[in-house]
Amino acid sequence: MKTIAVIGGGITGVTTAYALAKRGFSITLFEKQRYAAMETSFANGGQLSASNAEVWTHWSTVLKGLKWMLKSDAPLLLNPKPSWHKISWFCQFLAAIPHYEKNTVETARLAIAAREHLFDWADAEGIDFDLKKKGILHIYRDQAGFEHAGKVSQLLALGGLERRAVTPQEMRAIEPTLSGTFYGGYFTESDSTGDIHKFTSGLAGACERLGVQCRYGQEIVAVNSNGKQASVTVRQGLETEALTFDAMVVCAGTASRALASQLGDSVNIYPVKGYSITVNLLDETSRASAPMVSLLDDETKLVTSRLGDDRFRVAGTAEFNGYNKDIRADRIRPLIEWVQQCFPGVSTRSVVPWAGLRPMMPDMLPRVGRGSKPCVFYNTGHGHLGWTLSAITADMVGDVVLQSMGSTGKQSRPATLTTASA
Repeated sequence: MKTIAVIGGGITGVTTAYALAKRGFSITLFEKQRYAAMETSFANGGQLSASNAEVWTHWSTVLKGLKWMLKSDAPLLLNPKPSWHKISWFCQFLAAIPHYEKNTVETARLAIAAREHLFDWADAEGIDFDLKKKGILHIYRDQAGFEHAGKVSQLLALGGLERRAVTPQEMRAIEPTLSGTFYGGYFTESDSTGDIHKFTSGLAGACERLGVQCRYGQEIVAVNSNGKQASVTVRQGLETEALTFDAMVVCAGTASRALASQLGDSVNIYPVKGYSITVNLLDETSRASAPMVSLLDDETKLVTSRLGDDRFRVAGTAEFNGYNKDIRADRIRPLIEWVQQCFPGVSTRSVVPWAGLRPMMPDMLPRVGRGSKPCVFYNTGHGHLGWTLSAITADMVGDVVLQSMGSTGKQSRPATLTTASA
């Protein structure tokens, strides 16, 4: 049985370990935190959203970023302090703008394909993750935003996604608790929401039942490969240990760039910080006033999800500020104020703030597949759609590893999806 190291215990690492274990490989998963899903996969927006597949590589994003640069509460915030990493990333981002339409269509196609796997895995393993299949409603406050959404809808349709325009009256019929004045909306009935932390933790337990060795609390000191085998050096406390495997899959989120460099590969991930608040719905009025249908507010770039009966998650914003995990009050305050404006009946007395670093590739497509060494593979760089795309990219990399490493005693369907990331 071939041995494979999976680096990273977030949503991509755990789904990858599961997909590989189901194919008959002997898997060891390494995670520096004490538990799975304790960083970017801890408290994201909760949306499983093919309708949010539009990539950011568009000139309108650049113009908004310049306009908002000096505004501390802006949806997109760029620290103007230069670094070679930031400069190289933005140069590649600009180079990807001509591929905006193609990459949006591809992302939508991947997101739709991911649903089948994720729901099937949850059913097979009995994972309760507050899944709500009530659709996602995109809301627009002006004509320009609504008309741009119409163009995006045409691209999403090319990727196989159906969503429909709705009037303000239809929006309130879909989600009666929503307050405010809106120009219109788009509703995607096939989208859903869930708690990423619950799902990832549940799937990590399923991995262990399949024989995956989950080594938590272990910091990766170094990775290496001679082309025939892959080695991982880890530190736990004062002890350092070097282990050798037949192959390695890097699923380490924002840490993937540095690991890839040690392996002779370029994976130009930039850490884009996002924030969330979890509003605890402690009274009946708050529970009745919080939405059940997931929302995406185009103007503020905020998304919502209802997690069970007593939690309401609001998340969003994008902050280009390096590997900084600070939770800033001036970035959390607009999320709380948005809840007060759009859902005035919801008490914000009990709010839990959080921040995480999205692993963004410049072209907004994940890096999935082989590295330069025959026994090194990647499944990383999913950006703001890691939760949405995780199941299909895990399945994809599982097929690539199976084809590369030979039969392990179990068969899988041939790989049918690829990404164009570089």
